[in-house]
Amino acid sequence: MPSNTAQVCMDSNCNHTRQHLARRDIITIFHSAISPISTPVLAPTTVAMATDLCPVYAPFFGAMGCTSAIVFTCFGAAYGTAKAGVGISAMGVLRPDLIVKNIIPVIMAGIIGIYGLVVSVLISNGLQQRSALFTNFIQLGAGLSVGLAGLAAGFAIGIVGDAGVRGTAQQPRLFVGMILILIFAEVLGLYGLIVALLMNARADQGVVCSYDS
Repeated sequence: MPSNTAQVCMDSNCNHTRQHLARRDIITIFHSAISPISTPVLAPTTVAMATDLCPVYAPFFGAMGCTSAIVFTCFGAAYGTAKAGVGISAMGVLRPDLIVKNIIPVIMAGIIGIYGLVVSVLISNGLQQRSALFTNFIQLGAGLSVGLAGLAAGFAIGIVGDAGVRGTAQQPRLFVGMILILIFAEVLGLYGLIVALLMNARADQGVVCSYDS
């Protein structure tokens, strides 16, 4: 009787072993069948572009920095020129002899656009299709620095120029004070230009993208 029980246990173990081997063979065949579908082979250029530091959309930020530099400074220059021009036109009706002397606010407003042009050209020279995200973020920051600073300076120059030329027509002693205020308003745009140049100089440092041929 014990011998028969042992024989039954041995047969049961053999059955479990056979089932385990059969199950393992089925799993192996299944993995080998689906492995080409789950792990596709990508081209070297696709793998290189699909990185966190060098994504395909990185140049967009550099282009936006280049655009921001020239657009915002031109907004400020246009507002300053228009606002000061209105004051000069109103003043010239009564004092046409002071038109050339009081044209200074218009000139200073136009200089702001040059700040944006310089930074925009520098950023555009560094734009590349394959570039690091760090580089393009720095270029975006440089463009916004000079652009928004120039926009603020243009608003200040326009308002000061409008009121200044009207007051100078009635009281010539206000001319020196108007020029000093215009200088301090112009310096705001210069601050943005300096920061933008410093940032753009460091745009290519730190991260370099290497791509497979």
